[in-house]
Amino acid sequence: MKRVPVLASALLLCACHNLAPQVGPQTVARHADDRYPSKTRAISFSKVAGWDSDDTAQALSVFVAECHKLGSLPAESALGDGAGGAGTRVGDWLAACDAARRVAPDNAAAARDFFQAWFQPYRIGTPDRQGTLFTGYYEPEIRGSLKRGGIYQTPVYRRPPDLQRTRDAQGHMHTGRKEGTKFVPYATRAQIDGGALAHHKLELLWVADPVDLFFMQVQGAGRVRLPNEQVVRLSFDGHNGQPYVPLGQVMVQKGYLEAGHVSLTAIRDWLETHPAQARSVMEANPNYVFFTELPSDSTDVGTPGALGVPLTPGRSLAVDRHAIPLGAPVWINTAVNAAGHVETWKRLGFAQDLSRDVKGTGRVDLYLGWGPEAAQDAAAQHSVGQLIVLLPRKAAKEAVRDAASGDGAS
Repeated sequence: MKRVPVLASALLLCACHNLAPQVGPQTVARHADDRYPSKTRAISFSKVAGWDSDDTAQALSVFVAECHKLGSLPAESALGDGAGGAGTRVGDWLAACDAARRVAPDNAAAARDFFQAWFQPYRIGTPDRQGTLFTGYYEPEIRGSLKRGGIYQTPVYRRPPDLQRTRDAQGHMHTGRKEGTKFVPYATRAQIDGGALAHHKLELLWVADPVDLFFMQVQGAGRVRLPNEQVVRLSFDGHNGQPYVPLGQVMVQKGYLEAGHVSLTAIRDWLETHPAQARSVMEANPNYVFFTELPSDSTDVGTPGALGVPLTPGRSLAVDRHAIPLGAPVWINTAVNAAGHVETWKRLGFAQDLSRDVKGTGRVDLYLGWGPEAAQDAAAQHSVGQLIVLLPRKAAKEAVRDAASGDGAS
């Protein structure tokens, strides 16, 4: 069992990736701090450490798959609001997407030439100038059944049909349901655990361990292995709109864990060894996630991220789209926990997901796959490194005209 660094447990204490898809014709509100344009510097590809060693053909295949999604969206759909506007609308990427489709598959040299011709690298700065923190996330795999019985007593619910979102006069979104002429909050986790949704035929399946379900809800996706070894893949399909209360925070406040010893292992071990108290502790977080079933023929790919495309282990990452546009190629240079050992990753990834815990340029979240090994790797992932975003050349030049001066950018 790997030692889980204390700081790496941050993902396990807060709502990670249970976010609805975020691509659309909406306007994105800007953060007041850590603005993107003032924290970047244009560089040449010759200054991207390790650029010539990555499997760019594999990276290109990920980008082409992403382009299928972008091509189905209106050109004015918003992908973010950073970079002074560069790459923040779907239309900024369409010319590069057309060119990518014409590159011969499995040709690493041609793929590398494509990225160099169509994109301008920008080194990402951070407020503390210490580099970007790379954490990790994953898809849990748990045991379950399509029918209730035996050890399978905990329901996994699909999105209720009466769950609605509405915008108030100030423009704020609220989640709840209609009760007569009133719009009221939706049931809390405790109320749902107590049977608020029972007898509504909303059960997708049943799982053996409510703690497993809780962590799958935190991650926002997962896989359920049935008694016949068939795998059912589940993806986020909304939540009840109640606030997310960090579980680690609750356990420290109650004296169940020490503040300096909060980790995935510590949280899970405590919940599993205190079954009489586990439910009430988990119910201190009123937020509850609903799932939808994904096609059964796609078990070899990741869950769809916020961009709406399947995530690729080792290539996809979650960002703050106020800092980095969704869909942008992002060069990763950091140490990564992989299959039980630490290795240096210098590779091209893609900003295909979002996380509530990722704010500004100081942190990104690497998607590390699914299953027990990915869970251990994600829990142990906590390293500082360098981040470089690639933006479409035309959009980048229009938005940041003077960024390349004196640094060899082309």
